[in-house]
Amino acid sequence: MTAQTHTTGPVTTVYKVTGMSCGHCEGSVSGEISQIPGVSSVKAVASTGEVTVVSEAPLDEEAVRAAVDEAGFELAGQA
Repeated sequence: MTAQTHTTGPVTTVYKVTGMSCGHCEGSVSGEISQIPGVSSVKAVASTGEVTVVSEAPLDEEAVRAAVDEAGFELAGQA
């Protein structure tokens, strides 16, 4: 058996969020997701519905879903 090495460093995940239509929407989604522990940056783009999240470790999708819901939008899943 070979030993597995765990790489440390940021994890980037792209999610699809439905319902965003403007900069205010982007800010609401980004603000809620950025409060999840371990998240270092969030970039939401209303025109594509994509939200790019950089975190210390993979995030629990239910935590992301709850944050997006709190912002008033719907998480469609990972892009």
